Amino acid sequence: MSIDLRGVFVPNITPFSAQQIDEAALRRLLDYLVEQNASGFVPCGTTGESATLTHDEHRRVVELTVRHVAGRVPVIAGAGSNSTTEAIALVKHAQDVGADAALVICPYYNRPTQDGLKAHFTEIAQAVSLPIIMYNIPKRTAVNMEAETTAELSRVPNIVGIKEASADLQQITEVIRLSEPGFAVLSGDGNMTFAICCLGGVGGILADAHVLPGEWRKMVELIAEGKLAEAREIHFRLLPLTKVLFMETNPVPVKVAMEMLGFGSGDPRLPLVPASEQCRAAVREELAQLGLL
Repeated sequence: MSIDLRGVFVPNITPFSAQQIDEAALRRLLDYLVEQNASGFVPCGTTGESATLTHDEHRRVVELTVRHVAGRVPVIAGAGSNSTTEAIALVKHAQDVGADAALVICPYYNRPTQDGLKAHFTEIAQAVSLPIIMYNIPKRTAVNMEAETTAELSRVPNIVGIKEASADLQQITEVIRLSEPGFAVLSGDGNMTFAICCLGGVGGILADAHVLPGEWRKMVELIAEGKLAEAREIHFRLLPLTKVLFMETNPVPVKVAMEMLGFGSGDPRLPLVPASEQCRAAVREELAQLGLL
């Protein structure tokens, strides 16, 4: 099994109604984002509020997404855990329901060593045939996967890429330089996607790309074609958006943006709380600046 990771994948929100998963709203959102030229989806990532979904809800959202998308674009199932055994179970489920790959976050809270990270991802990769994309986001996990560790894991069969959200451009440069040819490096931060792709990254998994996913994808494609001036124009146009969509904890501002665009997503689950009026005003202003309101 293989997957083309070039482009911009949307780690889609999980819409709620009365704090229960709103399946009709999720289907409508997926259709909209496909129409807007998203490269694919990542259900049950951080932006999908995976931390407060039950295991049954997690599996349901992944299965619903795979079935509704029906091969129109790839689906990369969020399947990480701070328990290796639990992560394997989630990846196996994703494989069983037909996902194209799995996104597996570095174990959080446990704070494993670099050797522990190598053992974790190797164990998962050996347990399944599904392509594995690792996810390094130290600000949420309290552990950073170093470039040398990533490069070593890039040689493990079916570990095909990494979502890098360390915000450390030097480290990401080393990941690109040291990893196996064909290993896909994806940006996890909208504001760094232009730079990462200029260095050899192939795209991103971006919460920001709920808004204008086709523009994000076009930027990445222009970079691949060597049209840097045109890509840079898109980068600067979208840069203010990346700021407002993260002025409060993700996915709170993204849910506000999608609500304003006509895709009711419901309040986040506790301990996240609804957006402040300041956040709502900033999101509304930026959407208006982009001509979306």
